[in-house]
Amino acid sequence: TDEIMQQEIRPLVAVDIIEQLHRQFAILSGGRGKDGAPIITFPEFAGFSEIPDDDFLNVVTYLTSIPSLEAASIGFIIIIDRRRDKWSAVKASLTRIAGAFPGNLQLVFVLRPSRFIQRAIADIGIKLYRDDFKMKVPIIMLNSVSDLHGYIDKSQLTRELGGTLEYGHSQWIHHRTAIENFAMTVKTTAQMLQTFGTDLAETELPNDVQCTEELLSSHTDHHSKLKDELKLAVKQGATLLTCIREPVTRSANSKLSPDELENVATVERLLAQLDETEKAFDQFWTKHHLKLEQCLQLRHFEHNFREVKLTLDNLMETQAGFADIGDSVTRVENLLKEQKHLEEKGQEPLEKAQSLALHGEQLIQNNHYAVDSIRPKCVELRRICDDFTNETKKKYDILGKSLELHKQLDKASQWCEAGIYLLASQAVDKCQSQEGAETALVEIEKFLVTAKEHQLSNPKEFYNQFDMILTPEIKANAQRIVQKLEDVQEMFDKRQVSLKKLAAKQTRPVQPVAPHPESSPKRASPKITRPAA
Repeated sequence: TDEIMQQEIRPLVAVDIIEQLHRQFAILSGGRGKDGAPIITFPEFAGFSEIPDDDFLNVVTYLTSIPSLEAASIGFIIIIDRRRDKWSAVKASLTRIAGAFPGNLQLVFVLRPSRFIQRAIADIGIKLYRDDFKMKVPIIMLNSVSDLHGYIDKSQLTRELGGTLEYGHSQWIHHRTAIENFAMTVKTTAQMLQTFGTDLAETELPNDVQCTEELLSSHTDHHSKLKDELKLAVKQGATLLTCIREPVTRSANSKLSPDELENVATVERLLAQLDETEKAFDQFWTKHHLKLEQCLQLRHFEHNFREVKLTLDNLMETQAGFADIGDSVTRVENLLKEQKHLEEKGQEPLEKAQSLALHGEQLIQNNHYAVDSIRPKCVELRRICDDFTNETKKKYDILGKSLELHKQLDKASQWCEAGIYLLASQAVDKCQSQEGAETALVEIEKFLVTAKEHQLSNPKEFYNQFDMILTPEIKANAQRIVQKLEDVQEMFDKRQVSLKKLAAKQTRPVQPVAPHPESSPKRASPKITRPAA
């Protein structure tokens, strides 16, 4: 039913009745009356009465639909040329026109038969049968085209009617079909653009890179094809406009008929519609294409974010596994190397993360539609980077302290061993003399000075310095070494006491002795030594 209604509603076009138009039993030459009324001419046509009613009605309906509404509202002027025919043909023509003319009639001119008898019959017939024609407009019977020129200017009449109006029926049909084809092209193009625009507006944006790229490519290809269609349509309209204006272009003295001027106006209007349609479509496409490009940017950003975050999470997990702070200098140095390697390994992912965060911020600055999705990811990337950097610094600080601690413990242990070795190397028999004891004391005092260089003189300060990294194992080891320090210190203290006693035993004070009467005064014995310090 819809198809039938559409067929009924759709106006006639030249191509629908092309054969009937070519028969040329009625023409719209483009001439106008003095008040601008369109002129439809029924030239001499031998088989006029044999034309089927449908064909006649279709042609006349089509011709009356061509002039503008303004011109058609004035009313049509009909010229019936029956100069070579009989009164019966005149009567048949008037009867058919009166019964089937679809437009608003203003005036009817009849060029009656030129033969005397037929003219006389026509004069009588028009008086007798005027009421039978059911026409409410004047019917003017003319004897010749000269009479017609008294009503209509020659410039508005074709050569067949003694006028100067250029008219070629084949060219007229060609122009009509071209104009209607162009109008259909404009309509079809606009519908295609509207359909494509609707499809674009209803398209759901994909969730992955590949589908987004495919959609962008598909829409771009479709857009390019439609733009090509638009270019062809514009070219078609421009060519048609040139063809219609061709007489004026060819000769400066030529003028376009009112109908031809209306044809020019029609084509220009269609071209303007096409231009407006294209502009509206371009604006819509610009927005849609931008959205698709931003969608693709977002999908790339999300894909890269997932990859970078996975790498960073693995990096953080590896770093979290580095809980060992070492139990010796060698172990700590190896741990520092491993930490350095992890830091170097993390440089590329960190740079990618920072770069991706920067890219995300640029998307936000460029008014990306997915700001609420991009911004949290940028914050997350920077947070992970900061966490890794801070944790790395913390690891270095802890391992640095651990290295310093173990080096101190090693030095303390070595100091203890050296002290024990020193005490063991001091032979007892050599220390029995004053000089030997004093020498041993000097050695001990020199050695004890090195304890200050190793900062081992204050165990409490030592603990405070390294308390943050003292694990139970390290604390036990440190306590053992500190105890050993105390033991060695005690050994030194005891040795010093012993040596001082030995040195004191070897020292005798000088006793004053009265000179022997028989003896002459003598100097003190050189064997008496000074008291020990």
